[in-house]
Amino acid sequence: MGYHWNWAVLLAPTPSGGVTYLDWLLSGLKVTVALSLSSWILALVLGSIMGVLRTVPNRWLSGIASAYVEIFRNIPLLVQLFIWYFVLPELLPVGIGTAFKQLDPMLQQFLSAWICLGFFTSARVCEQVRAGIGSLPRGQKSAALALGFTLPQTYRFVLVPMAFRLIVPPLTSEFLNIFKNSAVCSTIGLLELAAQGRQLVDYTAQAYESFIAVTLLYVLINVVVMVAMRKVEERTRVPGYMGGK
Repeated sequence: MGYHWNWAVLLAPTPSGGVTYLDWLLSGLKVTVALSLSSWILALVLGSIMGVLRTVPNRWLSGIASAYVEIFRNIPLLVQLFIWYFVLPELLPVGIGTAFKQLDPMLQQFLSAWICLGFFTSARVCEQVRAGIGSLPRGQKSAALALGFTLPQTYRFVLVPMAFRLIVPPLTSEFLNIFKNSAVCSTIGLLELAAQGRQLVDYTAQAYESFIAVTLLYVLINVVVMVAMRKVEERTRVPGYMGGK
């Protein structure tokens, strides 16, 4: 193999000076973490609301939630990203669309990626919440209503808290996926971790070192998320469910 390994390239100064190529990767890591965490908050809120609506007896509300899931789950993520970034500003009222186009390009890319990842992941979270509520014994809902709770109170105080304790493991998978899906956002120019890795290759031609470093940083993110979510799972585990003692 004629490849010349050079790990020192990570500490070499960039053409612009002042920072190293490793600084580029760490900058991309910060963008990836910020984008993924903010998108996860949006996805968790929207997904929880839609997941609850999918289980209510009102056919109109459950129908709207079902349509929401089918739209955002079945359109490829890349296509949705292009729609949010290139198409939607042209469809908005002129004043709003112009204001968006006049934002800093990095902010435009971040906002579009945030909304896209949030809505895409929320459709998946919605199904997890729906499945969690559906897995609960019917007696829990009946007992709450018999005690005088209204239907919204039954969801708020009984069904939703219990369901979330059961779906921590599948939500962990979705949480990890949002970090990996963030790499797609480099296609609209967002300099997240994967994009910074490709930029390093363009400037140095050291592809192996660049993408091994990027891979290790993604692994680091996954390890931190897994450890944190395992602690959450241990504290919320329900005896008799999902391996609870």
